[in-house]
Order: sequence, then structure tokens, then C-alpha cells
Amino acid sequence: MNNVKKFFSIRDLENLSGIKAHTIRIWEKRYGLLSPERTSTNIRTYSLSSLQKLLNVTLLYNNGYKISKIAKLEEQDIPLKVKEIVAKNSVKNHAINAFKLAMVNFDQTLFLNTYNGLLVEKSFREIFYDVFIPLLNELGLLWQTDTISPAHEHFITSLIKQKILINTEKLQHLEPTKTDKIFVPFLPENEIHEIGLLYLNYEIVLRGYKSIYLGQTVPLETLKDVLKYFNDLYFVSYFTVAPSKDKLQKYVEDFTEVVAGYENPKLWLLGHQTRYLREGGHPDFIETFTSIEQVVNEL
Repeated sequence: MNNVKKFFSIRDLENLSGIKAHTIRIWEKRYGLLSPERTSTNIRTYSLSSLQKLLNVTLLYNNGYKISKIAKLEEQDIPLKVKEIVAKNSVKNHAINAFKLAMVNFDQTLFLNTYNGLLVEKSFREIFYDVFIPLLNELGLLWQTDTISPAHEHFITSLIKQKILINTEKLQHLEPTKTDKIFVPFLPENEIHEIGLLYLNYEIVLRGYKSIYLGQTVPLETLKDVLKYFNDLYFVSYFTVAPSKDKLQKYVEDFTEVVAGYENPKLWLLGHQTRYLREGGHPDFIETFTSIEQVVNEL
């Protein structure tokens, strides 16, 4: 059974393209850019080809083309104009749209072809910052508005994780060159949002540091096993949904107890939940960051 999403509401189109539903209706009525079908209850639905066309139209529109001019283009000429713009300018917006289509249709081939196309002119780091981060920022909104399902989110994030892991593995064949810090990236129990931490691990290894990556949902007691072997450890964690606001301070206290008696441990924290840490309510060895870039600058 093929469960690929083939029809979209106008709200889906708005969320995926960034063009307001009201504007889409005007483009549709005045210029005939899209041809929606109607349900038995007279609700507009749009095909996958309509979504593809709208994403292409949006790219042209955002690059200075007037909608009246776009409307006069032959159907087959719109993708050609898009390719011209992509060739002359940044491929960022085109790539993000392609990744969205890959996600909506669970299309791994489109994802890989788009990614490999980006590699022609961008490094992996540039792809992550210029394309993956904006894409990931949009996923939350798309999920919250029911434009995509959790399955879509898991599909696209799993593919992004693969790319982070592949690029990290290439670096891990080299011995660490820096010995002043050893990093231990981990996520607290019940925390599974791993992309940010995986990418930070890539940056740590890229800079020549030893990293002991522990991954998702790690019990605090587990950290003692690492502390027995090394001093001057820098634990790095990403609090996206866990610990919850009401358990955050207790987590800090428990971590402090776990590392008590060990030499000079540090804890670097990122993520949405860290904003709930009390000002001055945590030990000096705990440092909070507001972005991946801020941590990278500290390395």
C-alpha cells in the first residue's frame, strides 16, 4: 500500500512555501498559477505537482521575479528559470525546498541527490549551517501545524544524522591532536533529540579533540564510569525537552553530586530547557550556551 502524501490543503502549501494562503488564492484566481481540485465538501486540495510548482514559483518570486511575469511563463519553463537562478546564486532555498519534497514523499533518492549536488560547491559544515539548520527550524512549525507527521520528521532527521555520522567517521581515523580537554557528549534520560549533539561531536573531533560520545538518554550514574578513567572532562549536553522545567534544578544538583570528588569536571549545556535554569542557581563548572555556534567558538 502506497501511503505517500499526494494531496495537500492550502494551509499545507502555506506552511511549506512560506507564502500566505490569502496570497496563494490571489495568485490562483488572478493568474491561474495553480489548479486545485475540490472535495465533496468544496474544500480545495492540491496535488504534489502543484506543491512542486508553488515551491518553484516561490523561489522565482523571492529572487525578484514579478508574479505577473511568472504567470506568463510556459509550464515547462518555470523549472528552467529556477535552475538558472540556482546556477547563478546560492542553492540554499532550492535545496531546502527539495529536501521538503523528499521528506513529504519519503524520497531518499531525492534527498541524496540534493545533498550530493550541494557538495559540489559547499563543505559539509556549510551545508549544515546554511541548509540543514534552517530546514530543521522549519520542521517544528510544520509538525505543529499537522503539515507533516512524526514519521516525516523522523525520516528526514535520520538522513541528516547519517550525513553527520559519515563525516564524523572520516575524522575519527585520525588520532586526537589536542590533549587539554576531553569531551563527553551525552543526552539526559528521556532526551532523544540528538542532531544538535551529533553535530557538536563532529565539530569537537574536527578540532582535534578526543570525544567519548555516549548518545541518547544516558543515566547520570553512567557518567561515573568515564570519570574513573580521565580527568579534566568536559561533559556536553543538549536539553531540548528533558529534563522538564520542574526537574531541571534537581538534575543539576544530582550531576554535581555525581562529579563530586573528581578533578576539574565541566558541564556545557545547550537547548530550550536551559532557559529555565535559575540565574546563579548552578555551580561555576556549569556553563550554558544559546547556540551551536557559541559552543564552537569556545572550542
